[in-house]
Amino acid sequence: MIPDVSKALSWLEANPTVLDGICRGIERETLRVTPDGHLANTKHPESLGASLTHKWITTDFAESLLEFITPVDNNIDRTIDFLKDLHRYTARNLDNEKMWPLSMPCFIDREENITLAQYGTSNIGRFKTLYREGLKNRYGALMQTISGVHYNFSLPISFWQARLGVKDVETGKEQISDGYLRLIRNYYRFGWVIPYLFGASPAICPSFLRGRNTALSFEETEQGTCYLPYATSLRMSDLGYTNKSQSDLNITFNHLHTYVEGLKKAIHKPSAEFAAIGIKKKGNYLQLNTNVLQIENELYAPIRPKRVTKEGESPSDALLRGGIEYIEVRSLDINPFSAIGVNETQIRFLDLFLIWCALADAPEMENKELDCCRQNWSKVILEGRKPGLSIGIGYDIEQQPLKVVGQKLFRALERVAEVLDTYSGTQYQSVCKELVTMLEDPSLTFSGRVLDKMKAQGIVGFGLELANGYHQVLIEEPYSILNEESFSIQRDASVSLQHSIEQQDSMSFEDYLKLHAGH
Repeated sequence: MIPDVSKALSWLEANPTVLDGICRGIERETLRVTPDGHLANTKHPESLGASLTHKWITTDFAESLLEFITPVDNNIDRTIDFLKDLHRYTARNLDNEKMWPLSMPCFIDREENITLAQYGTSNIGRFKTLYREGLKNRYGALMQTISGVHYNFSLPISFWQARLGVKDVETGKEQISDGYLRLIRNYYRFGWVIPYLFGASPAICPSFLRGRNTALSFEETEQGTCYLPYATSLRMSDLGYTNKSQSDLNITFNHLHTYVEGLKKAIHKPSAEFAAIGIKKKGNYLQLNTNVLQIENELYAPIRPKRVTKEGESPSDALLRGGIEYIEVRSLDINPFSAIGVNETQIRFLDLFLIWCALADAPEMENKELDCCRQNWSKVILEGRKPGLSIGIGYDIEQQPLKVVGQKLFRALERVAEVLDTYSGTQYQSVCKELVTMLEDPSLTFSGRVLDKMKAQGIVGFGLELANGYHQVLIEEPYSILNEESFSIQRDASVSLQHSIEQQDSMSFEDYLKLHAGH
């Protein structure tokens, strides 16, 4: 069942200042769309700068898939305001296009219309585009146009010092890494609460299913919108970010060295399926290599341990060098009720939940239990609002009603909220009061609130109505933190830096691939 955290919570209540200095960062993806709700096929706007080198505004898989990145900050309001400014500036520079406000894509007529993100002529730029070419050839381009929000979170060193007795980040890196891995194991066990509350993709545009086989029993509206009546997040289902070839990698989260070992094995493990694609066809590269993972970032996961990399360093080598610095939560759908795809309530809930995950006991987790956890997630993703739904806790314990498990979890989160509110009113406690009602009444969840609108208006109609409304709001709002000058400076700096990188290349692309892609 829910682990007993009363001792840890008592410790936290006696030491509330250990949570001062939680750091956060947000990455939000959104497709650019035309006035009629089709995917835009224009280039990344020059007014936004160079996507290879811009600090705040870049692209993800496709040229039309924007990604906004906020700097690391310990103030929630500042993070939200910064993200709003990025959206305000972009809205002013989109030239008749809009930002798509949903996770599942708009109308995409043909997969060939999806242009891969372009990063210029440098080796690193061509490498990034070729990686995306590999994703397209392996899994299809449509899957890669699904958008989400990533939430980066780190606990202050004061927390680890008081909790684990470490002196500093360097000498305590192994213990801190163990602490974050404990958080990750609890996230796998109980993180299904995130798609339950905030999943907002219970339906999809029929263009997304064209020519695809799926075992899901979709219901269809008269105008063709496909939906599952109790689904929360089709983005996280087998239609979305999954990779069947990764299912037997046996990557666990018990120890940093075994996690890294599993990751490194995967990027060197040959795949017969991907070898059949080939590396080159008619002189054009098709993928970086034929291994199970082209690079480490190809590993799909709802949460990742992270450390900022140095130049030329792989993510796993960075983890081995300095230990886990922060974690990246990857299970948030785009929030359709927010012009920036996420809101303060979600951030405060994630703070509460992740702190709880760091405090609660988390026995080591072998693949059998990890599979059981994935089944729980899948159940919540596909039928989370189904009356009486039960989930498994541990792989040898009977099923428990989701509502009961969720309510017990919230009782512990309320105590964490009281600690976080010690110096700042009742904001965290208010979040608990607001969200716990969704367990009693699933129609209050994000997916419950959007499904009827998606069915009535169709995905394109619903998405366009929101996109147009948010666009108007964003272009009329003044900036909060940044201004036109700061955007101009960053745009020009990004263009200049990309040019400089291209000028400095001295190696052929073939040699670069030998060095970086295992050719």
